[in-house]
Amino acid sequence: MKRATIADIARLAGVSKSQVSYAVNGRPGVAEPTRQRILAIAEEAGFRANSSARALAGGPSRVVGLALRRPAQTLAVEPFFMELVGGLEAELSAHGFTLLLQMVADERAETALYQQWAGDRRVDGVLICDTRVDDGRPALVTGLALPAVVIGPPVPGGSPPSVWSDDARPMTEAVEYLAALGHRRIARIAGLRELAHTAVRTAAFERICAERGLTETVLRWTDYTAESGADATRELLSTARRPTALIYDNDIMAVAGLAVAQELGLAVPMDLSVIAWDDSPICALVHPTLTALAHDIGAYGAQAARRLLGLLAGQPITTGPAEPAHLVPRGSTAPPPAG
Repeated sequence: MKRATIADIARLAGVSKSQVSYAVNGRPGVAEPTRQRILAIAEEAGFRANSSARALAGGPSRVVGLALRRPAQTLAVEPFFMELVGGLEAELSAHGFTLLLQMVADERAETALYQQWAGDRRVDGVLICDTRVDDGRPALVTGLALPAVVIGPPVPGGSPPSVWSDDARPMTEAVEYLAALGHRRIARIAGLRELAHTAVRTAAFERICAERGLTETVLRWTDYTAESGADATRELLSTARRPTALIYDNDIMAVAGLAVAQELGLAVPMDLSVIAWDDSPICALVHPTLTALAHDIGAYGAQAARRLLGLLAGQPITTGPAEPAHLVPRGSTAPPPAG
């Protein structure tokens, strides 16, 4: 069946197309009895104003934008983003909003996307993820008058507001747990160096290791992929004084590292302990099951969405923390081997 248009509703109601636009988008300029008649006809005809039409009419699009500067395959292999998007979508849809997710290749493409969204009024607001050290996006969206909430550590000046999880606390918990088991040679296989949350984790790792007198710690940077995690693991486990414990910045790298350890003939956890960040279902499916830093990522996304919806409703919104990750010990950690 052909979809009803504004022109169809105007013809059936005997009014102009502009009056139909005003009525369905809740704008002044049409008498209330006429508005109700137009809405009744539109409902009967199955008409729904789309976001582009609402934007052209000056009304809200009821769309929230999220740009991810990651490879498209990230969504297929990294559970974190699927859980985050699930939490965002559940909260937004409950309030009649749609999440517009777009993958971008680089900073230039992301900047152009925000400019396009603002110019076309395609979105009512945006969520900023994967904040960088010295990130320019908060200032950019503020200059474009795009309401925004940052999912990550607070930005200087506090604008836009942030929803963030204190990654220093779980990192401290992980290192102290390994130290209590007797580990002295601990390595961290980190993600992207330029990300703000990576910097928080790095500072916490270095601080707690220094406080506990752990002088043989090592740090390796990766791009979060299984391949880079496997390469870093193979390099570390091939050294003369290999680490006895590894902390990975995501679960995908931890699973890859587990496979490398087994390939090299090392038994986990008797020869090597492994801790993964983000406790996705795969952590409980591998053997041995992975000790992990668990975080309710869906709730994290829902909290960010609520913050943005409040901002769009004109409510005063401030930066606030989400529940931090916590350690869930499983089969991949044990005291280090003797010697």
